[in-house]
Amino acid sequence: MTMTVRDLRPEVRADVEGFARVRHLALPFYLITPDSLAYDLTHAHPDSHYRPLVAEEDGEVIGTAQVGIVHDSPDPGQGYVNVYVHPERTRRGAGSGLVRAAEEHLAAKGATKLYSWVLDRPGNRAFAERHGYRASRSAHFLRLDLAGGTLPPLQDPPPGVELRTGADFADDPRPFFELDSETMSDEPSDIDYEFTDYEAWLENTWNHPLFSPELTTVALVDGRPAAFSAARTGGGTRYGTVMTGTARAFRGRGLAKLAKNDSLHRARAAGLTEAFTGNDTDNGPMLAINKWFGYEICATEVRYVRELG
Repeated sequence: MTMTVRDLRPEVRADVEGFARVRHLALPFYLITPDSLAYDLTHAHPDSHYRPLVAEEDGEVIGTAQVGIVHDSPDPGQGYVNVYVHPERTRRGAGSGLVRAAEEHLAAKGATKLYSWVLDRPGNRAFAERHGYRASRSAHFLRLDLAGGTLPPLQDPPPGVELRTGADFADDPRPFFELDSETMSDEPSDIDYEFTDYEAWLENTWNHPLFSPELTTVALVDGRPAAFSAARTGGGTRYGTVMTGTARAFRGRGLAKLAKNDSLHRARAAGLTEAFTGNDTDNGPMLAINKWFGYEICATEVRYVRELG
């Protein structure tokens, strides 16, 4: 058997389908499609030096890596490499080959510190540690059964609060961007980000093929966007909440819970049957909200870090 590591070719359907299939098998709690993969690659910011890789064995994609520079951080030299291998094709050198190619690419682009998300399983963690990575923070994947579970009842917004969909901002998404930017800046992370590029946000968030403005809910207080729950869908029956947050001036009023409940109810009414989300393990308030909705932890990831040179 011959195993090779090479670049993903977004114009080749077999490549993006193989990449998406491996990612789904290795990480079934994460929404990804062949079309979203091709979009991510063809619309990546040039400063990200984004380079998805595949490991191929006898014509079959058996491993994947998403590789790039964290270009929207004020701290230079930070890169990321997230490797996933087909669960039935491990121990064939695919993972190690992908890591080597990724590190060479990132080092050539000036990276000095690399971050990698690794599933919290003994074999996965041992693999990361053998390659010189050390454990850092962790995060949970959570799942909610929309078809068979019971959602909290819908509540009328309090006086002065109005619930709108993301689609209501189609003519001018900038107020939604400003809310997203503020809340993302406060997310627990070991990387600092600067979310100031509106055009990049339009490209990577608003116009992304998985983003669902119809199922995204925004809570307005006296006409001002104050909280939101952003939704993605994969074209089937799966729904993902990619961000839920509240502007600093409006926190502590239950607005994020109000927005997310509205989004979940509309997702279920639209025929979606599974809801997924993710939370940093230190994000107690959001974990409590998701537990209130009925989400259950289905997997945990650990962020690993390696210094280069």
